[in-house]
Amino acid sequence: MMSPSLILVIGRQGQLATSLRQLGGTDVATIGRPDYDLERPEQIADILERLNPKFVVNAAAWTAVDLAESEEASAKKANHTGPAFLARECMTRDIPFIHVSTDYVFDGRKGTPYVESDPIAPATAYGRTKAAGEQAILAMNGKNIILRTAWVYSAYGKNFVRTMLNAGAKNPVLRVVGDQRGNPTSADDLARVILGIIAKIRETGWKPAYAGVFHATGGGDSATWYDLASVTLKEAERYGQPLPEIQAIKTEDWPTPAPRPADSRLSNEKLERIFGLRLPDWKQSVAATVQRLMKGL
Repeated sequence: MMSPSLILVIGRQGQLATSLRQLGGTDVATIGRPDYDLERPEQIADILERLNPKFVVNAAAWTAVDLAESEEASAKKANHTGPAFLARECMTRDIPFIHVSTDYVFDGRKGTPYVESDPIAPATAYGRTKAAGEQAILAMNGKNIILRTAWVYSAYGKNFVRTMLNAGAKNPVLRVVGDQRGNPTSADDLARVILGIIAKIRETGWKPAYAGVFHATGGGDSATWYDLASVTLKEAERYGQPLPEIQAIKTEDWPTPAPRPADSRLSNEKLERIFGLRLPDWKQSVAATVQRLMKGL
């Protein structure tokens, strides 16, 4: 029998869905391929009828940033068409819908942290498809919350922290981009924020101020990929892994099909003002993640 306060999470295998399932306990049910695919959105109506969730969180997306440059149509199905259909189905059932988006809706040229009201200007196919998904959801008059996040890592799945740990264990020298700046974000911390938002809605009922876009990224100072690699590998050294030499390189020294934003820092002030929620300092969360991985927790 399903929980009477069921939170349905789209994206069974992803980092955030995994964190939500682990932290949310019996209140959380996750679905994903093959049972549900954002590229086949017509499936969702039957799922919502059967499970009757009280909240829906879309933690699924096409996140292959470089591949989206050559397969934008497929990326758009997952990042725009599917989420828009999902939001519409939630709206018809009066279900609060939380959709996770990205810093890639910005081009990274502002020079200061982005706030939610800044105009979007995606510079990649991935960013364009995510921006289109945001705009479609915002155009509806539903109980919709969009959370933009960035640089997500965890103790599971494919992510930068795990990649650096593996590379650092095998290579005496690592070259890491040092001129792109953003906010590393723990999937566990983001999951706690989502569960906190849901708890707030349960406590107060839905309020108009809850609708719209919010930024939710790791707290503390911003970082470069070089900074994140350095903190990760220094933490690993505490557990006996040799510390490699880490060299900061320029973006142009590591070319990719999709250009990365040079400075995609996001301000979380609105999240704290409206919901009273704040993510911890990213360095603390990296330390906790490395501990879990090195100790096999």
